[in-house]
Amino acid sequence: MHKLSIWSRNVSPSPTLAVDAKAKALKAAGESVCGFGAGEPDFDTPEFIKLAAEKALRDGMTKYAPAAGVPALRSAIAEKYVRDNNLPGIEASQVVVSPGGKFSCYLAILSVISPGDEVIVPAPYWVSYPEMVKLAGGTPRVITTEMEDGFKITPDLFEEAINSKTRLIILNSPSNPTGAIYTKEELEALVSVAIKHNIYILSDEIYEYLLYDGAEHHSPASFSQEAADITLTVAGFSKTFSMTGWRLGTLVAPPEIAKAVASLQSQTSSNATTFAQYGALAALQEWDRSMDAVKGMLQHFDRRRLKLLEGLNAIDGIECNRSEGAFYLFPRIKSLGMNSMEFADKLLDEKKVAVVPGEGFGAPGYMRLSYATSDEIITEGLTRLSDFCSNL
Repeated sequence: MHKLSIWSRNVSPSPTLAVDAKAKALKAAGESVCGFGAGEPDFDTPEFIKLAAEKALRDGMTKYAPAAGVPALRSAIAEKYVRDNNLPGIEASQVVVSPGGKFSCYLAILSVISPGDEVIVPAPYWVSYPEMVKLAGGTPRVITTEMEDGFKITPDLFEEAINSKTRLIILNSPSNPTGAIYTKEELEALVSVAIKHNIYILSDEIYEYLLYDGAEHHSPASFSQEAADITLTVAGFSKTFSMTGWRLGTLVAPPEIAKAVASLQSQTSSNATTFAQYGALAALQEWDRSMDAVKGMLQHFDRRRLKLLEGLNAIDGIECNRSEGAFYLFPRIKSLGMNSMEFADKLLDEKKVAVVPGEGFGAPGYMRLSYATSDEIITEGLTRLSDFCSNL
C-alpha cells in the first residue's frame, strides 16, 4: 500500500478556510449564517484596478511573465518601499511578485530554512506559519503570549527562545489574528536581538495600511542597513485593495535571498498571473486613488470594530482587547467552561455563527472574529452569540 509523504502527513489543513467552507455550505443549504470566519474585505476591488487588468487582457498580456514579476511592477513596488516604508535604497531586483502573500511567506521561509533549523513563531500566530516551517523541514518554536501582554513578545522572551539552531523569527504587525501592532520602539528592540544573534526576520506586513486609533506601521527593514540585511518583508495587494482572489503577494529581501526566491518560484509556480499584475501596477501608479479607496474601507472597518468590540465585552464570560489594525478581534473565552474548538463547533451548529477557534492560532481559549462583514451580520451575530453564552 502506498504511503503519503512526510510533508502531506505532517501538515494540517487551514482552519480558517475550513470554517469558511462549512459556513458557505450551510448558506448554500438555505441556512441563515452569521459568518465571522473569512479574512477578506467584503468590498469589491476598486474599479480602476479592474479596468487596468481588463485592458491588459485586451492588449494581449496573457503570456508568461518573468518569474519574479513584470519589470514595471517590480520597479513600482521598490519605489513604494523607499517612499512609504523608508527602506534603504531598494532596487527592483530585490522584489519578487508571487501568486499570493501566502506563497510569498512560504518561499521566504524556504529560501533560508533547511531541515533541522528552528523558527521562532510568536503565538497567537497566523495559522499557516508553523505549517510552512514544517513543510520546509524546519521546526517551529512557539513563544506564547496572552491578552495581558497585548499579544506581543518582548526582547527577553525572544532571547530566551534562541539556540544554536535558530535561523529565523516571524513577526506579523498588524497581526492576524489579534490586530495587535508593535510600536517602533518595540520592533527596534526585537531587531537588535536578531542582529546580535544573526537571525533572519520574516516581517509579514500584509495589513500595513489597515490601522486605527492613530496607530502607525513600521517596517523592521527601515531601521538600518543592518536591519535591512536580515529582513525579508512580505506583503501584497489582497487586504489593502480588496484583491484576495487576484493572488498577488510581494517580497522584498536582500539581493541574494530575492534571487533565491525567484529561482524557487521559477521551478514551482512560474509567475503570478500576468494580466493581474497590471491591475496591481495601476494600484501603485494611481496611489492617491488607491489610498482614497482604502480610507473608504477603513471608515466602515473602524465603525464595525468598535461595534463588535463593545458587543463582545458586554457578554458575560467574554473579554476582548481593542485591536489597532487588520480586521479581527481575538476575544478570550476561557471562563465559559469549554475549549474553543468545541465552542466554535457548537456555536455554528446551534446558532449558525461561524468563528475560528483559537487552537488554529496556537491560542486555546480564544476565538477569532473578522469584522470584514456587514453591520447587520455583526448585530445579529452578537445577539446569537450572547444567547448561546447565556445558555452554557
